[in-house]
Amino acid sequence: MAAAITVDKETIDSLRKAIKDCADRGLQHASKWAAELLAAVPPSKRRAYQDLSFVSSTPVRTGLLGAPLPPVSFPPPHPHAPLASAVDPRVSPDELALELDEEDVLSAGMASFRCREFARAARTLSTCSSAKGRFLSLYSQYLASEKTALRDWNKLDMDRSQPGVPVNTSLLGLYETASSIDNKRDPWILFLRGLLLHRLNRREEAIECALLSLQHYLWNWSTWDLLSNLINDGEELFSLLPLLPIPSVHPLVHLFQMRTLNTLHQPSENELGLCDRLLSPENFSGSLWIMSLRANVLYHLHDFSAAEEQFEKILKIDPCRIDDIDVYSNILYVTENRLTLSRLAHDFLALDKDRPEVCCLVGNHYSLRAEHEKAIRYFRRATQLDRTYLSAWTLMGHEYVEMKNSHAAIEAYRGAVDVNRKDYRAWYGLGQAYELLNMHQYALHYYQHATALRPYDVRLWQAQGASYQEMGRLREAIECLKRALLGADANEIAIALKLARLHSDLDETADAVAYHQRVIEISRATLKPVVEWARSAMYVARYYYVLDGGDLELARDLLERVAGSNSEDADSAADLLKRVKAAMSRREGLEGADAEVKQEQDLSVEMPV
Repeated sequence: MAAAITVDKETIDSLRKAIKDCADRGLQHASKWAAELLAAVPPSKRRAYQDLSFVSSTPVRTGLLGAPLPPVSFPPPHPHAPLASAVDPRVSPDELALELDEEDVLSAGMASFRCREFARAARTLSTCSSAKGRFLSLYSQYLASEKTALRDWNKLDMDRSQPGVPVNTSLLGLYETASSIDNKRDPWILFLRGLLLHRLNRREEAIECALLSLQHYLWNWSTWDLLSNLINDGEELFSLLPLLPIPSVHPLVHLFQMRTLNTLHQPSENELGLCDRLLSPENFSGSLWIMSLRANVLYHLHDFSAAEEQFEKILKIDPCRIDDIDVYSNILYVTENRLTLSRLAHDFLALDKDRPEVCCLVGNHYSLRAEHEKAIRYFRRATQLDRTYLSAWTLMGHEYVEMKNSHAAIEAYRGAVDVNRKDYRAWYGLGQAYELLNMHQYALHYYQHATALRPYDVRLWQAQGASYQEMGRLREAIECLKRALLGADANEIAIALKLARLHSDLDETADAVAYHQRVIEISRATLKPVVEWARSAMYVARYYYVLDGGDLELARDLLERVAGSNSEDADSAADLLKRVKAAMSRREGLEGADAEVKQEQDLSVEMPV
């Protein structure tokens, strides 16, 4: 196994360059990401590699004697993977001359862009012929068209003619314009083409464009983010990793892997190890972004106490950090930490009331107080601030379910599915909503969707089993519950009880007894009171009492325990115990008579001479 790559001079110089390159092209989130990651590198390492040449061009790597070295090209781990930095990525002299000539126009266009006047920025930059100017012009047109589509969609205001998502009719024209640009190696245009293809639902082509963009520029996090959103499941992610233009041990690959699996709700202990490695002193020891990734991994692994501790550490370092505060609020909601959730809601409302994450936090606060209408108001506000904000749609659906308003819950969950069809929570919510309406066939359909996305979730298999049971398809219900039992806790008894009842309904008594015995064994091992397993004990005892040659000693032992408890079955157990003891006496008498007959037969046999 190859050794992990740590932060070195090339990484630091690349991050410094990415901060400026992304900001110059309006990719503010990618620029912020690079800046925060760079600031997380230990100061001593940053100072040792201080280099100002990134402002104008890519820094030149030098050898021991100061001679320039060729650009780094990692050997690809797959024969079809593109080579990263296969050519010198520095801007050509002709391109620099064009940018210098258009410097004032670019500045004016970026000023409008930063003020979110995208249409004006596109018009200002429309005469540019430099690669940077053409990218900014096209990207501004795209953002302006998205803004228009959202405005037109909101005008319909839940009208019957309103589609599930805003429809941007300009996407195809923008893609054709981006494809007509001569420079096929420009990583920024390739990124934009990938983004437009993603919006046009041409997923495979979008993945190809994203990979080609990374081949020529690794440190644009917007491209990694786009690629992450294009992946459907963990299996597809791991099949894609060998096609990346850098080794699998590169920090960027680790960050991409953790981000994607968190989005898919499928992280494992392996991702926890990757976080710890990246937070080591050799890498990004002070990165709040990676700490937040780690907290998300712990949250998805249901280690809520450790996740809460991680978020507390983050807020202690930066009490104004809003990113992922909604996930922290989910943890506080699950653990019913009312005091901390209330304090956070108060503090962050004062900090920025117009961030969707803050609205989600406040919604969780009201939900925990059972003020569902107020919670819905804040979750809806979050969706108005950001229509693609998945958590708010899902949580709003949960609130409607609590209020028994199934139709409104279905609309909310459909909003979540429209945003991201890969989120199992929305499909599971749809199943619950249809279950409330006693439409079990529909509920089963949505539960199956959820299970396909999260095949190891015990709750989803149980939900499927319940739907099959309501439909009278007991055999399928048993298969689902058996699958749930495989992934359940070793001391789980609720599923075993359901399986016992289903087998009993099918007159498969021996199978039912086996599950009841499992319940008894687990209950006794975990020192549960007899009251909790008395019914199972009675079932097993009756079975062995009636069964020809049954284990009467086991039946007697179980009945004695139930009869001596304060269970409501104590009287029945006492009556049955008398009959079991009588049966044992009769059996002993018969065995004694058989033994005497056998002894007489033995004595009558002639001994050989």
